Amino acid sequence: MKPTVLIERQDSIAIVTLSNPEKMNALTLSMWQDLRDVMTEVSADLDLRCVVLRGAGEQAFAAGADVSEFPIVRGDTAQARSYADVTSAAMRAIAECTHPVIAMIHGVCVGGGLEIAALCDLRICGESSRFGAPVGKLGLVMSYDEMAGLVALAGRSTTLEILLEGRILDAADAYVKQLVTRVVADDHVENESLACARRICAGAPLVARWHRQAARQLEAGRAPSAEQIDTSYFCYDSEDFHTGLSAFIDKARPQFKGK
Repeated sequence: MKPTVLIERQDSIAIVTLSNPEKMNALTLSMWQDLRDVMTEVSADLDLRCVVLRGAGEQAFAAGADVSEFPIVRGDTAQARSYADVTSAAMRAIAECTHPVIAMIHGVCVGGGLEIAALCDLRICGESSRFGAPVGKLGLVMSYDEMAGLVALAGRSTTLEILLEGRILDAADAYVKQLVTRVVADDHVENESLACARRICAGAPLVARWHRQAARQLEAGRAPSAEQIDTSYFCYDSEDFHTGLSAFIDKARPQFKGK
């Protein structure tokens, strides 16, 4: 099957799958383009409340970029600039998604796969998962846009450890270095990721979207404007706030509508 990016909807959850299983979900240029388009599509769908990003099968989240096509699509400076335009657009689409994004990580998560996972809000992996970005062994750099998410997630020292040594980290080391949020048994990765998504969906979607955006802004070191501070109180005028407050007082389960 042609490498691509798939969408499956389960109620208010969108499952986005990087699908190139014959190459451990290594990303072709067309897959980066598809990822941008798919993430833009799910971001615009306000019936959704959470996105789960995963690789096809259980061997890999994504084994980086598909190096076999580099002589054609990334063989010189001009091609590399054009290639980076596509990857940067895909990564922006993940970072700017309206909904919380969970990375469901089976197996290998390296190179471009690690860059994608770093932009997700939560990362749940299995005990045998592996992480790294051995780009130095290929003689190429990780671009500013590619590196930004990793530096924001794990810091400068850990990013440089990964890039300079080219070492592959196990799940326990990745957890200590804050590359992943949660490590579970390999055969529990899917169930735990979907359970996490359902817990997010049970909350008020307007609040989840606001928290995601605010966390991104604060992470980037940008202070909120006076207008943004004012909008943070708008939730008190929402139907969801009154639903949640009434349910809490009545010891009932709230049914949020995103209004």
